[in-house]
Amino acid sequence: MDLIGADIVVKCLAEQGVKHVFGYPGGAVLYIYDAIFKQKDFKHILVRHEQAAVHAADAYSRSSNQVGVCLVTSGPGLTNAVTGIATAYMDSIPLVIISGQVGTKLIGEDAFQECDAVGITRPCVKHNFLVRDVKDLAATMRKAFYIAKSGRPGPVLVDIPKDVSLANCKYSAPKGPVTMRSYAPVTKGHMGQIKKAAQAIRQANRPIIYAGGGVILADAAKELRAFTELLNAPCTTTLMALGGLNASHPNYVGMPGMHGYYEANMALQNSDVVIAVGTRFDDRVIGNVKHFRQIDRKIIHIDVDPSSISKRVKADIPIVGDVKNVLQALMEQLQNKDNKTTKSLDGWWQQIEHWRDRQCLAYEYSEELIKPQFVIQKLCELTQGNAFVASDVGQHQMWAAQYYGFEQPRHWINSGGLGTMGVGLPYAMGVQMANPGQQVAVITGEGSIQMNIQELATCKQYHFTPKIICLNNRYLGMVRQWQELDYEKRYSESYMESLPDFVKLVESYGHIGIQITKPADVEPALKEAFFGKHKDRLVFLDIYTDRDANVWPMVQSGKGLTDMLINGQAV
Repeated sequence: MDLIGADIVVKCLAEQGVKHVFGYPGGAVLYIYDAIFKQKDFKHILVRHEQAAVHAADAYSRSSNQVGVCLVTSGPGLTNAVTGIATAYMDSIPLVIISGQVGTKLIGEDAFQECDAVGITRPCVKHNFLVRDVKDLAATMRKAFYIAKSGRPGPVLVDIPKDVSLANCKYSAPKGPVTMRSYAPVTKGHMGQIKKAAQAIRQANRPIIYAGGGVILADAAKELRAFTELLNAPCTTTLMALGGLNASHPNYVGMPGMHGYYEANMALQNSDVVIAVGTRFDDRVIGNVKHFRQIDRKIIHIDVDPSSISKRVKADIPIVGDVKNVLQALMEQLQNKDNKTTKSLDGWWQQIEHWRDRQCLAYEYSEELIKPQFVIQKLCELTQGNAFVASDVGQHQMWAAQYYGFEQPRHWINSGGLGTMGVGLPYAMGVQMANPGQQVAVITGEGSIQMNIQELATCKQYHFTPKIICLNNRYLGMVRQWQELDYEKRYSESYMESLPDFVKLVESYGHIGIQITKPADVEPALKEAFFGKHKDRLVFLDIYTDRDANVWPMVQSGKGLTDMLINGQAV
């Protein structure tokens, strides 16, 4: 059949099973929006800022294992989306971003609302395309979804000039899977390397499983748990892998890194075999690489992306492949030897229990000041660790990671690699669209929430009902903490001197606002928001927390993994 480019875009989205598209219209994409108006295969969600469109699509993907899709116009539409694209790129989230472009004859002439979308996004996408011929449009769209989802996932941009979206060409349904000669990611690990890894594990006295976001992206939580139990080894999960092993599991030793658990950091540093699964030894986990490598140990590094292996810490046994497939193959090898997987680990577990006794997350409860840790603990208790939690970035993000015990994968939605403030509310929209009827909480601060607070209007329009828990300490909290520790308490521009009345502001958007200033009122307010008369409404809980609370434990920048501060004291 003959179709215009805009109709081809819509057809391709329907082919890929897309059910929701987040976007904001503009001149360069009006033919596409006209085509969307005439179809019924998917729903479009109108955000109030293009950055929120990408964040919402990002969270839609994180919480559902589907490719998120967003649509923006040319020029400022695209540049407004770049932060969201970079956020997804850093966390390896599969997205397809469709951007409008000025007509092909105007490209390069500084036309109205023109920008070099391909050039601008090149550093923060897995791949991008500029479609100059409508005959290439369908094939390009199919390639975009294939690239975004396969191998190490990531965002893919398709830039479509306005005249291409109007041009006519013959369209036919896809035949067979997408194949690309220049792109063929490895999914199965090399059996020789897997056998070497199995042998190293059998000989280990102090093994540890160090799991990262790749476990979540590969839907390998089931395999991670089986592997952990087969080895009876301690398992630590990074910020991006929380829920990959349920927090209540006896082998779970918590999150490692800058604000990780004492027992996790000590076990990771003092292990003799590290089994790194879908992780990249980044600076917020390992800290000082030289310090980490001073212990003689074997590193088994499993990742679908060969460029991530040995990038920061040299691997002794590298295994390139999908972590789900590799873990399955590794377990088969370990079970082939009369089920004798490792030596007795009793001594290793005794040492870990000794580290656990340090109670690194303990804090002093107050009947007068609301401790932010207490709020997160109560939230976890009431939702039993099963809510979807979308976090902004800062102290509140770390407290959520530390004190909310995630029992399921894909329930922790946060910006890890880029550390983007303002993601929480649009993340919640994407999560709720992908998981209707589920409990969704936003953990945020008074700084982060204002970066995309206009999305309260989107929530009203589409009846999104997350519970927004604002830990309001009247500071840019993490900045203040660093200034306290490293800058002799010179609080340069970290104090929020003029804040809105959040209750009135939220009410002006048509939602429920509640201010909480006493510890005794925290639990009743959470119950009312999640289970009481407001359970079907968006509720903003403006919780005035202890202004001086800091995130402990902490490894300061440049220090080694075990050079930790707990409650401000070196250990």
